[in-house]
Amino acid sequence: MANSPLRHIDLGVNVDHVATIRQARRTNEPDPVIAAAMAQHGGADGITFHLREDRRHIQDRDVEVFMQTVTVKTNFELACADEVLSICCRLKPDWALLVPESREEVTTEGGLDVAGDRGRIAKAVAQIRDAGIQTSLFLDPEPKQIEAAASLGVDAIELHTGPYAVADRHQVTGELERLTTVGQQITDAGMRLHAGHGLTYANVRPVAAIPGMAELNIGHSIVSRAVMVGMTEAVAEMRRILDLI
Repeated sequence: MANSPLRHIDLGVNVDHVATIRQARRTNEPDPVIAAAMAQHGGADGITFHLREDRRHIQDRDVEVFMQTVTVKTNFELACADEVLSICCRLKPDWALLVPESREEVTTEGGLDVAGDRGRIAKAVAQIRDAGIQTSLFLDPEPKQIEAAASLGVDAIELHTGPYAVADRHQVTGELERLTTVGQQITDAGMRLHAGHGLTYANVRPVAAIPGMAELNIGHSIVSRAVMVGMTEAVAEMRRILDLI
């Protein structure tokens, strides 16, 4: 089932991996701030950036400048860590996306365990809400996690699409069905439906077509394409795909 042609799916562009390239040489280029400006020119509806505790890519300076220069939605991705929570609440982005974080992982490997760690996550959500920031949680497509998140009164759920992205042809239909079923649970609970992780130009269409899908956050695939054609064009290509859903 496709979305109505009149429906706009927001495209959030994650610029973390522009900073990953920069940090490989500990220099000042490429600058994720410039990448964010180019992404906006290409049609991004939002800029996503993850300030990790270990500062492996995005740095404090980047976040400060994003908040001064980004003219579309700002989506501050972070763990439930006191220091980074304080930075987020001081800078007041449009959105805060709470994610699990491990120093050993290459990238985020799964969703938050709201059902098993409700107290700590609820405290972070309350702190963010008190700062006047809209809150999203990054979750695996599991009904018990969605139910736990709904009880916290968050504004949105971003579904972890990693398993869908790596599924083989025998598994992909089942993974898409899981995302669709839980997506309905999210919208029925009055929360905004987002998705992200591992989405590419080749696999994004079925996820974008899930009923109620409001926003997709995509980073690695767009940055990879940008190496070849430039950030503005890479974002514009993804924007054109979503506009055809």
